[in-house]
Amino acid sequence: MHARYARIAEARQREIKVRVGFAVFIACTVWALAPSKWPAIWLALVFAGQSADWIVFGAIRRLGGGTPSRGLRIAACISLFVNSVFYSAIAAYLWADGGGSQMVFGSILIAGALLHVTIHLYHEREILISAATPPVVYFLALPVIHGYVLGQPTDLLVAVGCVLYMTHLLVAVRQSSQTNRAIQIANDRAQEERRRAEVASAAKSDFLAVVSHEIRTPMNAVVTSANLLERSQLDPAQKEHVVMLKDASEVLIGLLNDVLDFSKIEAGKMELEEAPVDLVDKLKALERMWAPKAQAAGVAFEVSLPDDLPRHVRTDPLRLQQILFNLVSNAVKFTATGRIEVRARWNAALGRLTVAVTDTGCGIPDDRLPYVFDVFEQVDAGVTRRHGGSGLGLAITCKLAQLMGGSVSVESRLGEGSIFTVDLPMGIAAAPSATLAVSAPSTFAHGLDILAVDDHPVNRRIVALLLEPMGCVLTFAENGQEAVEAAALRRFDAILMDMQMPVMDGLTATRAIRSDGPNAGTPVIALTANALETHRAAWATVGVDDFVTKPIDPARLASALEAAVRGEAALAATA
Repeated sequence: MHARYARIAEARQREIKVRVGFAVFIACTVWALAPSKWPAIWLALVFAGQSADWIVFGAIRRLGGGTPSRGLRIAACISLFVNSVFYSAIAAYLWADGGGSQMVFGSILIAGALLHVTIHLYHEREILISAATPPVVYFLALPVIHGYVLGQPTDLLVAVGCVLYMTHLLVAVRQSSQTNRAIQIANDRAQEERRRAEVASAAKSDFLAVVSHEIRTPMNAVVTSANLLERSQLDPAQKEHVVMLKDASEVLIGLLNDVLDFSKIEAGKMELEEAPVDLVDKLKALERMWAPKAQAAGVAFEVSLPDDLPRHVRTDPLRLQQILFNLVSNAVKFTATGRIEVRARWNAALGRLTVAVTDTGCGIPDDRLPYVFDVFEQVDAGVTRRHGGSGLGLAITCKLAQLMGGSVSVESRLGEGSIFTVDLPMGIAAAPSATLAVSAPSTFAHGLDILAVDDHPVNRRIVALLLEPMGCVLTFAENGQEAVEAAALRRFDAILMDMQMPVMDGLTATRAIRSDGPNAGTPVIALTANALETHRAAWATVGVDDFVTKPIDPARLASALEAAVRGEAALAATA
């Protein structure tokens, strides 16, 4: 009830200027039809009634949706009743004057008043009855009384017309009420479904975060162990085992990254960046990366680049590489014999790169072609068993191309092969300065005093295996609280901070370290298995210098440490 009263009060307060304006217009028109003092008296009564209406419904509106008291509801009904009596009374004056035009105008005024109150006040029955009763009485009584007084039975036909009008009005209001009720129910259901969808989406995000963390933690040990084994002295059989281990690890990490990437795209949280890219090198890298694998299977692999292809362009380097990687990986996976060709074209007028990946593989049936870019879509159930994959690669490729303003298309014949074509807009970039040469490997890490914080003993061991051979001096903490206590005792050159830990998490620990003490300005690098975009954003709020995910890429960790330490040194030199 309180919600309906609140809506009525808002409407009454909002429309009072309209009602007063109509009253002034009606008074002037009535005075023109039947000049006398009564139109002015009527207008004064309307003003008085509207003032009372403003006071009563203003009090209801100030309740802010709260339930009005019984006394306030009675006052509202009385106010509406009196206002309806005053507002419709002008019709009695017009009928009493006896002119045909006055009688018609009076009937129209009552019909309009009745239409107004039924449309605006039908939400609450007692309010509707209070406001509609006076015009109904006027509507029926005036023609009946006028007919009897003047002895003109034909006036009674006007009363019949009034009854028909009110009947139609009642039906219309009832249908409108039912429609509005149905719309409200539909809206309530939609809101409930939306709430459920949001809950499900949040649950999915939480699930993905947990899965990502729990998979990346053991994979960190697997990948790092494989990398360390590869550097050791191995016989041919052992090297083959390590290669198999690394290949399997790459597949697992690729599948995990595909799931996370698609979740970001689906949630609209995929962010693109623009940077200069050596396009020629990026395309030739496909040959360096995939030709050995294709040739090992007896498949020729070729990258064909036109002479007019610009060397440097501006685009998102990571997403461009991901698109090309997915298309070539798909071709290598499904081509057992023949050849694979990557052919690039450049449209200078439009500033667009087109790359076509042609293979002589198994091809795609015509009835499956429209669905190859759908999520989890593969030609048949046996594809996953024979070739592996999650069915996300082409879907992600299509979504990324669209996000970059381009498109991906496919042509294929079953048993003959396929052509996947990606078309992307990109601008030409200036060549990098020749003075910006890559620096030779340095011994920056030798003697670095590093605080490494991680609750998992395997992860601590991996950090030691990676950094101690570089000459780093490591101090370990098993949770955020231990890290804060260690950071309060002496200064470190850098801090590697895990995110999800018992006692105190990495974010809280980083805030505490940054707030005060000898390490308030020490570079902090997030080293975590929490790899979602929300985690990256959370780390950004505490001001970490870099974000490195597990499994740890040794080169990536080394470059992050070097950038952080040198950045701090440069800052100290300019201070």
